[in-house]
Amino acid sequence: MNDQISNLLTESRSFPPPKGFAAGAILGDAVAVAALRARAAADPAAFWGEVAREDLRWQKPFTQTLDWSDAPHAKWFADGTLNLSDNCLDRHCETWRRHKAALIWEGEPIGDQGPEIRTFTYQQLRDAVMRFANGLKLLGVQCGDRVAIYLPMIPEAAIAMLACARIGAVHSVVFGGFSADALGDRCRDTEAKLVITADASYRRGSLIRLKDVVDVALAEGVCPSVQGVVVVRRAHCPIAWQPGRDHAWHDLMAAAQPHCPPTELPAEHPLFILYTSGSTGKPKGLLHTTGGYAAHVTRTMRWVFDLRDDDLYWCTADVGWVTGHSYIVYGPLSNGATVLMYEGAPQSPEKDRFWDIIERHKVTIFYTAPTALRTFMAWGEAPILKHDLSSLRLLGTVGEPINPAAWVWYHEVIGQGRCPIVDTWWQTETGGILIAPLPGVETLVPGTATQPFPGIVADIVDNVGKSQPTDAGGLLVIRHPWPGMARTIWGDRDRYADAYFSKIPGIYFTGDGARRDAKGHFWIMGRVDDVLNVSGHRIGTSEVESALVAHALVAEAAVVGRPDAVTGQAIVAFVTTLGGTDNSPALAQALRAHVAKEIGGLARPAEIRFAAALPKTRSGKIMRRLLRELASGNGVSGDVTTLEDLSVLETLRNSED
Repeated sequence: MNDQISNLLTESRSFPPPKGFAAGAILGDAVAVAALRARAAADPAAFWGEVAREDLRWQKPFTQTLDWSDAPHAKWFADGTLNLSDNCLDRHCETWRRHKAALIWEGEPIGDQGPEIRTFTYQQLRDAVMRFANGLKLLGVQCGDRVAIYLPMIPEAAIAMLACARIGAVHSVVFGGFSADALGDRCRDTEAKLVITADASYRRGSLIRLKDVVDVALAEGVCPSVQGVVVVRRAHCPIAWQPGRDHAWHDLMAAAQPHCPPTELPAEHPLFILYTSGSTGKPKGLLHTTGGYAAHVTRTMRWVFDLRDDDLYWCTADVGWVTGHSYIVYGPLSNGATVLMYEGAPQSPEKDRFWDIIERHKVTIFYTAPTALRTFMAWGEAPILKHDLSSLRLLGTVGEPINPAAWVWYHEVIGQGRCPIVDTWWQTETGGILIAPLPGVETLVPGTATQPFPGIVADIVDNVGKSQPTDAGGLLVIRHPWPGMARTIWGDRDRYADAYFSKIPGIYFTGDGARRDAKGHFWIMGRVDDVLNVSGHRIGTSEVESALVAHALVAEAAVVGRPDAVTGQAIVAFVTTLGGTDNSPALAQALRAHVAKEIGGLARPAEIRFAAALPKTRSGKIMRRLLRELASGNGVSGDVTTLEDLSVLETLRNSED
């Protein structure tokens, strides 16, 4: 780890807050922020208790802030009661915001038609949520039941999430790009009672038939807990229909009563389960609860994005990922913001799609991934210069560390030199942002996520938990509980403790490496385990390997990542096939397709390398370090004396698709 960090490009450029932005920053000046940080660091639990009281509406106020007696399973505000749907909708409807736009949705343009646009005021969104909440009740969904949501980026996704929160059902959103097997696995693990889906969605002009995927996932009774499927008619395409099980969204809404008061829930009532890849074993269903998560995402949304009532905020993530949960639905709506949601891809129908949207809707805050920015850079500035982006006042990045060159390009080309950039670091497990600059207050340095959010006690340590000196590098950890943290892994308390708190007992290990510079800025170096970060999505190598080995012609597989200019990391699979197999380009393509079918398109390997054997130690362990070096185009380094067969290396050097 130290060697990796010592080779990091040092960045000397800095960007002070623009004077106009700084003058109106909601956090005031640097002196005020320094005092705030000191107060939060002295007593993080007290700080978050103040946040929860100030930012949320409680049916029953809490008296106990943090209970860490069952560590590492935290409880925050446990004796208080509230409802997050109430906080996101009802309390705003009691003010002038009831007529303010809560959600502006734009679909991908289809054919010669312009994009479909739908706008919901806070009052209209609450009305839709109440009706669908009653629709869920008509289908037998009760408080505590799990509901799988497998939808494209359409308003019904947010409505379904908020309706679940309203009645205390626990939603599990599954990314619409995942396969039937992945969807089925998640439905079985959560014992979902209901699946909410659409007939299809649009992506780059193509029809993605989601209902067909659901039918395969539920075929032959493999998900016995599922009693019903609700289908949104997005594309109005022909679909199979199972009477008694399948229900049309619009019919359910028409049959439901219009009023549904929010259910009063304990702060620790489960809100959602979201799956993330692990370095070993099956994906982990991270459980987030209501009160602490709500406090965390509400305050980080306001401070990190300097959120104001006249902002139009656009996050380009999908609701199938935690970014969509925290910073498209719950965080913005809890603050009474106006959120833009877009269904399609950035190059459909043309490569200026995002900039056209920003110009027409007058977007003020734009939050996207470094992977997307590197793609935009490759496309050149011509698509951007066609549009007026003067409405933008703040830019953000999420999903992976952003390299300085992309940061500066983002600042100069998209932000036109006047927009601060908030480079945010956090995880599915953390619930919300943990490290990010506070815009208008702090000087920005390209490539660093700056400092931990107030109330977050982050550190960089060695393997035994000792804090590391300036620029030494080490493991990124969080030393004190925070309210948005996942409470456990669904159905597996021991795995949660082992995955996150066993490496350094009592301290949350993020799985990332980092260094801290002389100014206290954190530089995130990426994963130190075998989880790959492809376009901001975490994919477990073991999942991809398992999918490959499931193919009839594959005997063994090892998966690693190599650097990629666009996606951050690309998946490279080293595959040993059964004797007599023709290791042809056609087979490589078939194996890629097989992985996509088993897991989803985002896990499709960028490269398949066939090998007669994989490099192993005498004890039979595959030396993935060597495979990573080979995949990256680097010469093999370090000690290879433990290899059982040195000739394997030369064969692998020459292997290619």
